[in-house]
Amino acid sequence: MAHNHSSQEPPHPAVRIQRRPHRQQHEHRPGSAAAFRWSVLLNSALSGLQLVVGFSFGSLALIGDAVHNLGDVAGLLLGWGAERLSTRPASPRFTYGLGRSTQLASLVNAVLILMAAAVVVVEGLQRLFDPVEVVSGPVAWAAAAGIVVNLLSARLFGDDHSHDLNRRAAVVHLLTDAAVSAAVMLSAVLVGLTGWSVLDAATAIAVGLAVAWSGWTLLREALSVALDGVPPGIELPAVRRALLEIPGVQGVHHLHVWGMSTSQNALTAHVQRDAGLIDDMELLHQAKQRLAALGIAHSTLQLEPFEAMAADQADQPGV
Repeated sequence: MAHNHSSQEPPHPAVRIQRRPHRQQHEHRPGSAAAFRWSVLLNSALSGLQLVVGFSFGSLALIGDAVHNLGDVAGLLLGWGAERLSTRPASPRFTYGLGRSTQLASLVNAVLILMAAAVVVVEGLQRLFDPVEVVSGPVAWAAAAGIVVNLLSARLFGDDHSHDLNRRAAVVHLLTDAAVSAAVMLSAVLVGLTGWSVLDAATAIAVGLAVAWSGWTLLREALSVALDGVPPGIELPAVRRALLEIPGVQGVHHLHVWGMSTSQNALTAHVQRDAGLIDDMELLHQAKQRLAALGIAHSTLQLEPFEAMAADQADQPGV
């Protein structure tokens, strides 16, 4: 049955389909502040201990671990502040709120990791040619304390950090430091058994390279989010397919998905449909449910008749 779109509706009705926040993406976790607070306190104390022991007993590897821990403290403070900012409501000036502060914090965290890694590697290379005697016992104990503190701090963030790049940045910091501390402890034990102080410098270089790799990975992800790349875990073909499977939908174009913060995703799209096969409100209701299941809580769809889609696709091929 033919349906006269022009006589019953505007040619391009834009309809906001999200009416209430999606729990997973918007709910501020009550334990977030406690996790950041305790992680900052524990890592600050640990860094002070490791610096004292490292300088007193000649371990560059332990000093490198302490420097990285200090970077963690700065990163955790940034992440904590950003998460608090992200919960503030939208305003006339910041109509999306301050959710992107978490993205900026992730970017700064990655830079801090890379800077700390560079310092450790350079110092390690210098120590290779000018070894310093290392007293292994206190160094091993301080490194063991680092393993315990970092694993405990990572555990404070719970199991759901994978949905939030800002939180994941914090956990990556902490787990990497735990691995670094394990390497430093092993190095200290080997130095004690063999007397080869050069092993400490070699371990410091290996630690620096491992830290640099984690920082580079985080930097790439943070830049992708900052440049409005499709968020990790969102597959654009799957999003398009979910919309096309709704009865009455004949095409989807101008499809854009981006991160409003490190834990909130948004979408805009033009949807071409046959209004005779499905009511517009029912279409929007189904679209909201399907997109929320894919991790997209903020969705704005512009409904169009078939003729409008053909014209738009001619203007922007491949979109």
